Amino acid sequence: MNKSGLKLRGVNLGSWLVLEKWMVPSLFEGLAATDETTWCAELGERAGERLRAHWNRWITRDDFAWLAGRGLNAVRIPVGHWIFGPDYPYHPSYGEARHPFVEGGIAVLDRAMQWAEEHKLRVVLDLHAASGCQNGFDNGGIKDVCEWHTRPEYREHSLSVLERLAERYREHPALHAIEVLNEPRWDVPTDYLKAYNLDAYARIRRHCPPERVAVVFHDGFRDFREYLGFMQEPEYRNVIFDIHRYQCFDRGDIDMDIYGHMNKAAGIWKAEADGIITELGLPTICGEWSLGLDLKVVSLWAEGPFNHALEHMDTFQENVAYRGYAAAQLATFEKYQGWFFWNYKTETTPAWCFRACVERGWLPSFFA
Repeated sequence: MNKSGLKLRGVNLGSWLVLEKWMVPSLFEGLAATDETTWCAELGERAGERLRAHWNRWITRDDFAWLAGRGLNAVRIPVGHWIFGPDYPYHPSYGEARHPFVEGGIAVLDRAMQWAEEHKLRVVLDLHAASGCQNGFDNGGIKDVCEWHTRPEYREHSLSVLERLAERYREHPALHAIEVLNEPRWDVPTDYLKAYNLDAYARIRRHCPPERVAVVFHDGFRDFREYLGFMQEPEYRNVIFDIHRYQCFDRGDIDMDIYGHMNKAAGIWKAEADGIITELGLPTICGEWSLGLDLKVVSLWAEGPFNHALEHMDTFQENVAYRGYAAAQLATFEKYQGWFFWNYKTETTPAWCFRACVERGWLPSFFA
């Protein structure tokens, strides 16, 4: 059976195998580091014990059981290019450490795949942080650096990691898809991205047939129409298009009231979904979305001002607003092949924490 027909409803397991400071600030206390690369480089030999403790604590088997118990059927797991250990190209941000990243992440991923199978959850493996960093975000591994597309060894290493993931999990019942690169920045040339996506498809297909595993590519923050006619059947099979939709980064969104946010989610984004479904010819997922409207909690570098739609509401009004915003987004994203909330959990803010959103009644209690 071609798995692409399944409606995916899931969460991201972010800040587990790729750290993001805003979600786990406790790990960064007292450090100058802003991302996993500089965290590992700064801590040096002390990084291993601290990160392994985080791996064991942040996501457990009980979390997979909780998700399955809420009727979800999928998880998207971000991984870094260092997942297989020290075979990655050097980058100057590593400093004097040739291989700064903590080893052992692949065993954590093996365990996650086992838990997913046990609880009948599908897994989308997502190359979230590539060599040289593909977007300059902390979630790409190196904040303020975007050099992935500037050196052939960074590109080749990314393809190698994808192929090794495909080979390792090719027979695994839980593997639903492999995403070839998360959020390449808008100024990475579209032709470069397309060529990379085609090569990634070929590498993955060496091991994973289209009947079993989908290949996912992200829109790269550009209009879906730039991909019209791209990776179509019959030559390319079981390909999924990934979009990420937030309303807290652009100044126009930040200044919007809650009615504007709901209208954008259920109106503008719904019209976009209709266009994608009608024109693109590829099944599409919304691989990331949240209830976050406050830029301050998610960006540790934005300069503000940090106004947002809920700042003058009382608790009851805030709860109503979050429920309305959640429903408006779900109504639109349900038109797609599926969606993944970002994130399953955070230390900092409930609007970005799926579990807190469910427990507070902002999101439904059951998803099937």
